[in-house]
Amino acid sequence: MEMIKLIVLPTILALFVLFLHFITRIIKLRKLNLPKGTLGLPIIGETLEFFKANLEGKQIRFIQERMKKYDSRVFKTSMFGENTAMFCGTAGNKYLFSNENKNVQVWWPSSVRKLLRLSLVNKVGDEAKITRRLLMNFLNQETLRNYLPKMDRIVQHHINTHWKGKEQVIVYPIIQLYTFELVCCLFLSMEDPIQLSYLSSYFEEFLKGVISFSINFPGTGFHKAMKAADEIKKEIKLIMKKRKVDLEEKKASPTQDLLSHLLVTPDTSGRFMSEVEILDNMLLLLFAGHDTSRSVISLIMKYLGNLPEVYEQASKEQLDISQGKESGELLQWEDIQKMKHSWNVASEVLRLSPPTDGAYRNAMKDLTYADYNIPIDWKFHWNTHTTHMDPTLLTNPEIFDASRFEGEGPVPYSYVPFGGGPRMCLGQEFARLDVLVFMHNIVKHFKWDLINPDENFKYDPMLQPEKGLPIHLRPSHYTS
Repeated sequence: MEMIKLIVLPTILALFVLFLHFITRIIKLRKLNLPKGTLGLPIIGETLEFFKANLEGKQIRFIQERMKKYDSRVFKTSMFGENTAMFCGTAGNKYLFSNENKNVQVWWPSSVRKLLRLSLVNKVGDEAKITRRLLMNFLNQETLRNYLPKMDRIVQHHINTHWKGKEQVIVYPIIQLYTFELVCCLFLSMEDPIQLSYLSSYFEEFLKGVISFSINFPGTGFHKAMKAADEIKKEIKLIMKKRKVDLEEKKASPTQDLLSHLLVTPDTSGRFMSEVEILDNMLLLLFAGHDTSRSVISLIMKYLGNLPEVYEQASKEQLDISQGKESGELLQWEDIQKMKHSWNVASEVLRLSPPTDGAYRNAMKDLTYADYNIPIDWKFHWNTHTTHMDPTLLTNPEIFDASRFEGEGPVPYSYVPFGGGPRMCLGQEFARLDVLVFMHNIVKHFKWDLINPDENFKYDPMLQPEKGLPIHLRPSHYTS
């Protein structure tokens, strides 16, 4: 009996304390002028509705309905078990981007935190700055321009292998072969087709569980993603072990790829990344570097297929570049600088159909925004659609118009496919080169017709075509 009391009484006391904390929290929240909105169901909140809108390709409707019903500047909701303030418009973007490490810090759902552990995506403050600087030493314009000829060779090999001689291809899966081969080559010097195929299959499982409820139970998407991440890192670890030996024996170059860069380069304090940090950051960059590009290039193929006049304008620019080169001559940095209109086209695709929908932040203290109180530890979500499709910022925002990016371009904080502020996507320059090199080579060989012109795209978690985007190929004026 005494033993039972020793167990039961502390349990009852602990539950009572938790209950009091819960009640106190509710009373405190009721006294605050919180943003208008609804927190939805207990724990689940509106997460399922948000996911449903993503899978139907109607996320913008989810947001616009609440902006109209509650407040166009900010509304409250609940996602992944967290009270969340959805910031809308340029003012919201500016506040979150300019207050990093002052009032807000990066935050991601627990699935991301557990899968990408010590990578940059989960680091905050000075740690984030140091890691970002180290990674940017490889991903900056000056370094990447040295890899441009190799990128061109990879694209040409991909097109010769998977596109030439075909009357029909399914774009989304075939583009994945290219983008994955590219990042594995530039980041790991991995080129073996069998090894690439093996690793790629695990990334497909990983992707499905990145943004999910982190229920680590057999059969769930998150459990499969955890197992996939372990297998991917096991493979990278084997490559890393051999690379260390090769670097010591001068059989590998310190500048040959991202892995060598991370192994031989210390941060500003002289500290080298630990093995775990390198594995987690390689996992992050391999995932983000190939899957985002797969989405963007697939979307470009969709818009160029649907809009012949846009295709003609982009192809003319690329034809002029190609005609000025010797047969077999690879792209150089000067050629990329001439692709201004092609990048305007890609930018307009990114505005209309951003591959990722936004990101999250955490309130570091009690805040006031737009006359509302937002308590410490509430989460924020900024979303690309609130400004990309805002008719007060853009004339006919639903219409494709690459000229929006001429001159001074969009209003500050309105065009945010790569985010903004200190957390802006560090792969932005890599993505630009990736997209432009592919555009140059694909229009040099083909025109295409969409088999399903109105095919729906959905976020899962990247924007992707429901049926893979099948197309009919025909020779372009380059090869006709």
